Amino acid sequence: MDTLTRMRAFIDVVEAEGFSAAARKIGRSKALLSKYVRELEDELGALLLNRTTRQFSLTETGHTYFKRASEIVREIDSLADTVRDSAGDVRGRIKITAPRTFSDAPIGLSLIDFAKAHPDIVLDIHLDDRFVDLVEEGYDLAIRITRLEDSSMIARRLSPFSLKICAAPAFIEKHGMPEKPQDLARMPCIIDTNGRWLSNWPFMRENGEMFSVAVSGPIEANSPLTTRAAAVAELGFAPLPDFIAQPALDSGQLVSVLDDWVPRGGGIFAVYPHRRYLPAKIRVFVDFLVQWFKLREGE
Repeated sequence: MDTLTRMRAFIDVVEAEGFSAAARKIGRSKALLSKYVRELEDELGALLLNRTTRQFSLTETGHTYFKRASEIVREIDSLADTVRDSAGDVRGRIKITAPRTFSDAPIGLSLIDFAKAHPDIVLDIHLDDRFVDLVEEGYDLAIRITRLEDSSMIARRLSPFSLKICAAPAFIEKHGMPEKPQDLARMPCIIDTNGRWLSNWPFMRENGEMFSVAVSGPIEANSPLTTRAAAVAELGFAPLPDFIAQPALDSGQLVSVLDDWVPRGGGIFAVYPHRRYLPAKIRVFVDFLVQWFKLREGE
């Protein structure tokens, strides 16, 4: 049995947070994975996992080994992808993190369309609204909806993005139209707890200076779809991603306000770590997304 196979088994167990879950995920027996990890520990002369009857945890040595082993395996897989690419054979698994906002919206269909177009590539999609550490947590790529600031990553812009402050026409008729962002501090607002700003909404002056306004209201939710529904139900002003707000704006259920004050420069990005060998599967995936969004904007 080679070291690389044992190393992969160890990584699978840690990422799945258990032997049973890893066995189900990769289609091997729990006993076999346990054997591989035990042999790896014997080979290294060090304990990597603390095992109990119900759970396990990484030892300090295990943490260090997992991080370096993951990097080594990704490099090996990337090199193999490069060779396959030269032979015209693109396949493998892509581990992706994306916000739930992306997957819940129509643009989430881009992932489904890619899977249909490339059946030899498995998309391992993890929906998480936090900004994960791609290298530390072993992800190949992230979809991020933001004003990009992390220069340590490679980013491809897929589409522009803006935030809309929205409310129902009847709500505005009752409570008034805000003339400036500070007016929202005395008006009912709906808080999307997925947003990094929470109840301190960001705005931008004409000179580019950023400032925030503290808001409050009758409902808080960690879902832009629920936030939109609350705005349509005349509960308050709501901050919505443009691709979530657009259907309700088009139908007249909502109108946007304070457009000149909303921060600019946001986008939807495909983000991935710098690597010596860029896996062909990653390049194919990102190129597909860029083209998918280009066609969508042309509709």
